[in-house]
Amino acid sequence: MKVNVMGTGYVGLVSGVCLASKGHQVSCFDVDSEVINTLNKGIPHIKEAGLEELLTQVIARGLFEAKHVSENRITDCDLILIAVGTPSNEGKIDLTYIEKAIKSIGKEVKKLEGFVSIVVKSTVLPGTVDTVVRAIIEETSGKKMGEFGLGMNPEFLREGHAVEDFLNPDRIVLGYEDGETLDRLQQLYKPWSCDKISVNSRTAEMTKYASNCLLATQIYAANELANIASAIKNIDIMDVMKGVHSDKRWSPVGPSGERILPEILNYLVPGCGFGGSCLPKDLQALQNQSDDYGVEISMLNAVFEINKKQPAQILKLLKGALGELSGKNILFLGLSFKPDTEDIRESVSIKIIRDLLKEKALVHAHDPMAISNSKREFSDEKGIEFIEEWEELLFQVDAVVVATKWEEYKELSTPKLRNKMKGKILVDARRFFSHTDFPDSQYLTIGHSIVYNALDRASEK
Repeated sequence: MKVNVMGTGYVGLVSGVCLASKGHQVSCFDVDSEVINTLNKGIPHIKEAGLEELLTQVIARGLFEAKHVSENRITDCDLILIAVGTPSNEGKIDLTYIEKAIKSIGKEVKKLEGFVSIVVKSTVLPGTVDTVVRAIIEETSGKKMGEFGLGMNPEFLREGHAVEDFLNPDRIVLGYEDGETLDRLQQLYKPWSCDKISVNSRTAEMTKYASNCLLATQIYAANELANIASAIKNIDIMDVMKGVHSDKRWSPVGPSGERILPEILNYLVPGCGFGGSCLPKDLQALQNQSDDYGVEISMLNAVFEINKKQPAQILKLLKGALGELSGKNILFLGLSFKPDTEDIRESVSIKIIRDLLKEKALVHAHDPMAISNSKREFSDEKGIEFIEEWEELLFQVDAVVVATKWEEYKELSTPKLRNKMKGKILVDARRFFSHTDFPDSQYLTIGHSIVYNALDRASEK
């Protein structure tokens, strides 16, 4: 099929390149000439595992090209995927980029003799495609629904693993407003053998929000329970979670008696809260839409509120160990909202660092990929230093905070670095380690209030 993609961000570029890898003829459209030029040279402007290699391959096969939106060939295809940003504006979804893209498409549909299906891949609230998008196209094109097609194809991509997720999905949701668009979506995804769920556009839109809300609710529940455990004392919430996870409804027993540990269990591990470009934004957007419909959503409100408060648990742990934080040197490891990405949007790390700076702490921050973005974020703020070699600072700091599960931070538990951690305070904000990894350090984490003495440690060895 011939497919045009509007947008070259995480969703648009990954979708375009992966579809091209399956034999479709793909053009990705953007307004940034520099981005277009670098993409056509095989250099992606975003960091995603496997993306550059796949981009090089599809360009060599003549299946992918980046184009400027001014080239006015957007409707010269079978299907258009809309993958532009839908940011949050004071908690409400901002459709500015969607509306701009749809208006430009509508003007071309007006001149089009054939039929094109316009499918939204950006995350939009239920009812957007069959009302807002449809109305704009009909107004700008002068044509009625049926002379063009409409659909919704939500993405379920994890940043850092987006290529893997697109090529190996567990399901594909095909939202449609007309039979021809459904046929084209089925043809588009014919190379994939996973479950394909065909529904109307509103159901497809709601599926994306429902998925993110349920994931966020699990994180919220784990954090709430961890905070209770900390207050009660002498409980490690991870020991509790072992008992919870062993329920066969969470981790079924396979035919040979082995435990099957689904990835969903990762959302039942306590930490300092969730961030990123999806969960916080999507929860707020659905909250606002629910208010518009007069629906009371006490649970989602609670999820959002406790997530806003959860980063403060890290400050509480540091103050409990160090007292006043003014003048204290804190080595802060991890700035991106999750490992394997440079994205700091709604990163909990940013919130914690700002709290530390308000307390006049001296922050030495490291991240394998997100330093450049973080420097821009903190460009006008004092008290923070961005470093490349974090190991060298272990002797000099008062405490270490591990806020993102980057694999390289596992080095902290090796004998070489563990020796440098003697007598230091380690705050594990993501339950990346165990207290047994640091026998000579003060190990602090959420949902862990057990004090281990020398006899306890000796018995564990």
